[in-house]
Amino acid sequence: MADGLVTLRSAFDPAETKARLLTILRAKGLTVFADIPHEKGAATVGVVLGPSDLVIFGKPEAGAPLMQAAPTAGIDLPLKALIWKDDAGVTWFSYNDPHWIASRHGLDASKADGLGAAIAAFAKHATEVE
Repeated sequence: MADGLVTLRSAFDPAETKARLLTILRAKGLTVFADIPHEKGAATVGVVLGPSDLVIFGKPEAGAPLMQAAPTAGIDLPLKALIWKDDAGVTWFSYNDPHWIASRHGLDASKADGLGAAIAAFAKHATEVE
């Protein structure tokens, strides 16, 4: 697995996993900046992909302090979640660990504690039966 990448198995199909993620993000007051359907984009050039959606989301008061401390962190922020299905039909939820993002940009990883806890909670909501 790539450095800093967290991947969780979802108990739901890709559409339900994404719907659950979007619901919790909006309930917590986050902005969904983009929802990129890789599968649909690939189809426009004749490439077949399984379900793969990238959701880009954030809250300026959470991410801006990291970017203020290290402007290069803007390459990794806002946060992103990739919801995808493998060849065996299993749905996965992947994201970059905010602690890894902080370290990558020369910051004390503890500066990302709030972001780390938040995305872990969002991922849990999106992927687990409550």
